[in-house]
Amino acid sequence: MDNRALDALICPVCGLEFMEVLPGEMSLVCIDGHTFDIARQGYVNLLTGHGTKFTQDTAAMVAARDEFLDAGHYRALADALAGTVEHILAAARSGAASPAHRPLILDAGTGTGWYLQQLLARRGDGGLLETVAGADADADANAGAGAEPAVDAIGLDISKFALRRAARRNPLAASLVWDLWQPLPMEAHRADVVLVVFAPRNAAEFARVLTPAGRLVVVTPRPGHLAEIARQAGMLGIHPEKDAALAASLASHFELESSQPVTAALRLTVADIANVALMGPAGHHLDPRELDRTVAGLPKWTDVTAEFTISVFRRLP
Repeated sequence: MDNRALDALICPVCGLEFMEVLPGEMSLVCIDGHTFDIARQGYVNLLTGHGTKFTQDTAAMVAARDEFLDAGHYRALADALAGTVEHILAAARSGAASPAHRPLILDAGTGTGWYLQQLLARRGDGGLLETVAGADADADANAGAGAEPAVDAIGLDISKFALRRAARRNPLAASLVWDLWQPLPMEAHRADVVLVVFAPRNAAEFARVLTPAGRLVVVTPRPGHLAEIARQAGMLGIHPEKDAALAASLASHFELESSQPVTAALRLTVADIANVALMGPAGHHLDPRELDRTVAGLPKWTDVTAEFTISVFRRLP
């Protein structure tokens, strides 16, 4: 966890800033003395008191998500999302009062951190990596070699099982257990991008933490998403007016600036289908063993279509 990512955070108890974490320290401490342990995996649980009434993703759901995403099935979405965020951050840099401004991404509902990792690993023109002093980024073709993110990042999620993986994927980001429906543990007007990929949307808090020129980027599934397997795998249906409902839910604080459809043709194995069903909201209600029995009767390979919308919102004046 990089101290630059901590700079925008505030203590959820007193609202004061956190002190710098020195090498070897395993606690996050605010200037009023409130202390939060840093787990050995690198994340911090900031929830206090009774925590949250919402159910976190289980270890099985998180493992399914990691396996499915690591197989590259949603690469087209990640690439389109990276292009959108890069465009926003380029505008943030050009409009910044100081040339030393480091943009900040808040990944609200970061899950295992896979999408954030894809963003932070981008290199090249407009990419999110900057070359480390004295290193030749072209000497190694691997993404991220000889470079570090040119942006700061904070990842929030309610699942400690997900955050364990997110912290390993994005060691420089601040990975925090948090309930998105509570006031965010973050200073006002600090985020250049709030990223929400299949996660809850707290419009008032997102508007509060965004800079005046910042943007809210939301990814949602379209009605035809995985329709070929949804019923057999017990997945939840998608409302046909989902995009309109999204805009309406944010209308008190945001207006839609742009939307981009993303479509990807996938060829999934039986294991892939079980993973994609278990990793989503339906995973809270599915019995993994029963799911395995259900999908066992499907063909070895199934062609399906993934359909998403990337929506960009700007704050209302």
